[in-house]
Amino acid sequence: MALDRFDVCIAGAGVIGLAIALQLSNSRRFSNKAIVVVEREAGFGQHISSRNSEVIHAGIYYAADSLKARLCLRGKRLLYEHCQRHGVGCRQLGKLIVAGKSVINELEALQAKAACNGVDDLQWLDRRQLQQREPAVEADYALLSPSTGIIDSHAYMQSLLHLAQNNGVEFAPRTEIKAVSRASQGFIVDTRIGGGNNSEAYQFGCESFVNCAGLDAGSLARKIEGGKQQTVPEIHLCKGDYFSYSAASPFGSLVYPLPEKNTQGLSIHSTLDMAGQVRFGPDSEYVDERNYDVSPSKREIFAAAIATYFPAISAEKLQPAYSGIRPKLAARGEPAADFIIENYEKKGTPGLIQLFGIESPGLTASLAIADEVVQLLS
Repeated sequence: MALDRFDVCIAGAGVIGLAIALQLSNSRRFSNKAIVVVEREAGFGQHISSRNSEVIHAGIYYAADSLKARLCLRGKRLLYEHCQRHGVGCRQLGKLIVAGKSVINELEALQAKAACNGVDDLQWLDRRQLQQREPAVEADYALLSPSTGIIDSHAYMQSLLHLAQNNGVEFAPRTEIKAVSRASQGFIVDTRIGGGNNSEAYQFGCESFVNCAGLDAGSLARKIEGGKQQTVPEIHLCKGDYFSYSAASPFGSLVYPLPEKNTQGLSIHSTLDMAGQVRFGPDSEYVDERNYDVSPSKREIFAAAIATYFPAISAEKLQPAYSGIRPKLAARGEPAADFIIENYEKKGTPGLIQLFGIESPGLTASLAIADEVVQLLS
């Protein structure tokens, strides 16, 4: 019996996979092609995409000429446009990066780095201006990033899937990829559909295969025949916990301290959700296994960090909320690594695209990352 065939198989229905599906189906070359998004879980966005701060980043922190910097800046514009066009909830609240007099040089260096990345709208605030904007914040200076915002990430992913399906994209949840082998034209994908005793084998063919499986991108890469397994990078799990605050939000903007040195995060900062509820986090901790529990014992540690810019913090009002795990390409103590978006055509496997280490600012950059993949496949 002839196999079902697709032009493109996208592995992973997080925000990146869904964005790729939409942008591919909108493109001239793939608008009438058969595209399937395969997802092991019962629904979309169950891991990294639903366990983040939901911040639309400006592009401030990333190394010059990096994919993170370039795609964040372009992605931010595309994301705001998408939200406006399709009625996805977002709010351009602005962000304050705050600092004391003793570290003013670091704040100036951050402004210079942002300018190198094309972020040209940062505004310098002194103590008086900061107090006028955010009376609860204690700091001598701040950089205001007016283009930073927040988004309803679930509604965003829902819109991506809905629009892609309207374009003919098929969504296959509860489908686990067991192996991907080379064929005369593309790939043969072996899967198990369903779960437990009710699962069944399903095999299909595809011309192109896009691995954007997030935390599982490395393990999936090792199941792909001809994927040059020796080039599969090691993925390090980095956990970040969040605490909610059981009081009215003291801030109207997002508030960030300067990033701590020798960490893989942006320090424990304050963000808001679409309902106006404040939350603090994430911290960053390398872990050996996936565990999304948040220990209440971290309450005092969080409170001490937050008190450096919000002295009125009450530790008793911090409540464990949720955690997320990022797929870091840099090990503990190493400099931050860039995204990897790799086309394997020159390595002898045409049609194979693999994405590794897509962490923050992946949500912001999602549509720009998708456009990058469309270009590689065109």
